[in-house]
Amino acid sequence: MSLSDLLEEVRARPLPRHVALIMDGNGRWAKARGLPRTEGHRQGALAAERLIRFVGNEKLFPYLTLFAFSTENWNRPREEVEFLFRLLERFIREKLRELSEAGVRLSVLGDMATIPRSLKRSLSEAIEATKGNDTLHLTVALNFGGRWAVLEAARRAVARAQAGELSPEALTEGAFRALLPTAELPDPDLIIRTGGHMRLSNFFLWEAAYAELYFTPTLWPDFDEEALLLALREFQGRTRNFGRVIT
Repeated sequence: MSLSDLLEEVRARPLPRHVALIMDGNGRWAKARGLPRTEGHRQGALAAERLIRFVGNEKLFPYLTLFAFSTENWNRPREEVEFLFRLLERFIREKLRELSEAGVRLSVLGDMATIPRSLKRSLSEAIEATKGNDTLHLTVALNFGGRWAVLEAARRAVARAQAGELSPEALTEGAFRALLPTAELPDPDLIIRTGGHMRLSNFFLWEAAYAELYFTPTLWPDFDEEALLLALREFQGRTRNFGRVIT
């Protein structure tokens, strides 16, 4: 089946609103080719660029979240971490105009306290430059962890309670959801993880309660437009009842 035929098939059925991607396998992709891990990350950035462009151009869904750097990734070698930050900064600076002209709105999700100053500046400029766009809401999860997000919401709840602004009775599931750093995003309908591992690795924990999970052995640099469409087709074949009985 050609890519255009697959795209037509996927368009004919309901599509998710929010797709989140755990981009795994850059290092293994490079190792299999006798290349340094940095080259794997470079190719992974190109894969992300292709995917963002494809989703935006085809208007497949309005929300796309990319898990770029987790709170646990600080345990990697310092040189690799610094390379990842430089790679992201260069991508933002070089592609900002294209993203903005394509109607992409950029936002960042995560703890920015320890992110390099130059990268934070580039992110802030990109967020400001694209804030009026509405074709695709692209969120980069950077120094993000699901446990961090839940703890952050708990801290906010405690602070509001101490200020007399929140009672125990008022702390409903919805109220707590509104305190999460992800509050402005709809819960993901589909979470895709590349690279073969079948776990969330501290990504969206609260938000993934009713997300459909899709795992593929394809390493991230090889995850292309066809691979995304196949994931969407698999999603469309599932029944989502959210705990209800469907008769």
